[in-house]
Amino acid sequence: MPDATVPLPATPAATPAVTRELVGTLFELGREVTSVLDLDELLQKIPQLLARLTKFTAFAVYLLDDTRGELTVAYSVGYPDELASTMRLPVGHGLVGNAVAEGKPILVNDVHADPRYVEAVPGSHAELVAPLRRKGRVIGALNLLSDTRGQFNEIDEMILRQFGAHVAVAIENARLFEQERAYTATLEALADIAREFGSILNLDELLTRIANLMRRVIDYRTFGILLMDREARELEMKVAVSYGTSGIPHRVKAGAGLVGYAALHKEVVLVPDVSRDPRYINLVTDVRSELVIPLLVKDRCIGVFDLESPELDAFTKSHVEILTLLASQAAVAIENARLYETIRANEIRLEKELRFAQRVQAALLPTELPKRMKGVDVAARFEPARELGGDLYDFVAPEPHSLAVAVGDVSGKGVPAALYSAFAGELVRSRAFRGRYAPERSGPTAVLASINTILYQRQLEEYYCTLCYAVFDLKRRIVTLANSGLPYPIRCRRGPGDTLTAQSIELAGVPLGSFPGSTYDEVSFDLAAGDVYVFCSDGVFEARNDEGEEWGVPRLLRVVEQQAHGTARELVDAIFSAVRTFRGDESPTDDMTAVALKVTV
Repeated sequence: MPDATVPLPATPAATPAVTRELVGTLFELGREVTSVLDLDELLQKIPQLLARLTKFTAFAVYLLDDTRGELTVAYSVGYPDELASTMRLPVGHGLVGNAVAEGKPILVNDVHADPRYVEAVPGSHAELVAPLRRKGRVIGALNLLSDTRGQFNEIDEMILRQFGAHVAVAIENARLFEQERAYTATLEALADIAREFGSILNLDELLTRIANLMRRVIDYRTFGILLMDREARELEMKVAVSYGTSGIPHRVKAGAGLVGYAALHKEVVLVPDVSRDPRYINLVTDVRSELVIPLLVKDRCIGVFDLESPELDAFTKSHVEILTLLASQAAVAIENARLYETIRANEIRLEKELRFAQRVQAALLPTELPKRMKGVDVAARFEPARELGGDLYDFVAPEPHSLAVAVGDVSGKGVPAALYSAFAGELVRSRAFRGRYAPERSGPTAVLASINTILYQRQLEEYYCTLCYAVFDLKRRIVTLANSGLPYPIRCRRGPGDTLTAQSIELAGVPLGSFPGSTYDEVSFDLAAGDVYVFCSDGVFEARNDEGEEWGVPRLLRVVEQQAHGTARELVDAIFSAVRTFRGDESPTDDMTAVALKVTV
């Protein structure tokens, strides 16, 4: 502490014993005052310690505002309260201002005889001022007032100067400690703010919250958030706090004014006096200083923070550092919120499209038998594993007393499989009705071969279709089937003793669309009243429980035998119910389709 080593000179009033005592006391008080790191506590302690060295009736600590060249009362004893809180003393004005300007103590034992005196405490007659110096720089002053003329002497002057050196060190230490504490608190606040930013995905809510949270790190009067419209190359005002209702444009061109300049050049703009900056656009009459912080995501500017003040030089480099950190966090949060909005909008659009696609898919599947079809009871049920599925089924009456039943399964799931199955379903219908004009090409094997050729030509190698196609000729009482890889269909009929026996029809085949020129086998069975035929996609056979066990063919055969006496609807519902019970809480892994046909006469 070089400023705290001023020796006390020998004077008639200062004997060696007195000098040693004063030095000891000053050293002790200096150590005590420099041990206090809280500025408010320090200021309150100074007059208490000074009272042990000299007498006074009023006391004040003045601190210097370098920017304004003014002294303000940081703490006082004996001063009028209103004066102490509002007093602004220019450097060079009054005894205190002169002491600071000259950097030297001033002792006046009859203040009313000194033209420099400015009355602060009525009834004062003597004043002693010692500037507070730290590393060659004056940071303020200690001021003692007395209601007694001639109260202070050279010893008091030396004491106040020496004590002031300790006080200057203590004030600088307290300020540094306060700055570090404030900086730490700011970093903690920034961390809290960043966490809160990341939890908000609604853009409007986020922007409003940013404006509110900003007050935790900077006390602004006016604040705005403008976001960049990249297509229009304009900044649009999204949030404006304390701007009032007029004068602020909703949009600013990139490059226009301080705001547009910061966005275009992707750099901070700090203007202590906007009247001296040609870039400034005068829109609010009382603005004197402005700070604009760009919001940057990688190398893109997505907007700006804009702070304005009616005071000159209201914003500091510290504000720039803090707000730049905050802007980087806010920019990421804003970009995330925008992306979420885009994703959510796409999700809503896709949900609407999927709901419509579900309606289309349901409309493409038959809900009842063709009109005037008698002698059979048919029911079907389809449940996709996702919103849309790749299974298909159809009932077609290509000619009177004839019913074609098709059940298919496209590889994959979801939208692509649904589109592929819609195309395959239309091929089935067109080939079935072709029998009216070309009977030789309408048999099950011919239909499968024709569909295989068309699907293969479409060159969708990653997709294929398994399909079982059966034609029930109710006049000739015969059914003919061909299969291209669908799980074997089930045939159930009454045997000796009126017992029902269900068996798989072992009929294999190559999936449609896999290879060119594939041929298919077919089998035929006679039809009798009570016969039941069941067609299921592999989602039924391969349903698994929580132990990984498949439902399988034996369980399907048992359900068919148990329910064959009921209606076709009861049978397909029983199949689905049995599968669900077996699967338990496990989610379906594939689309499920079941079609049951019962010969009634």
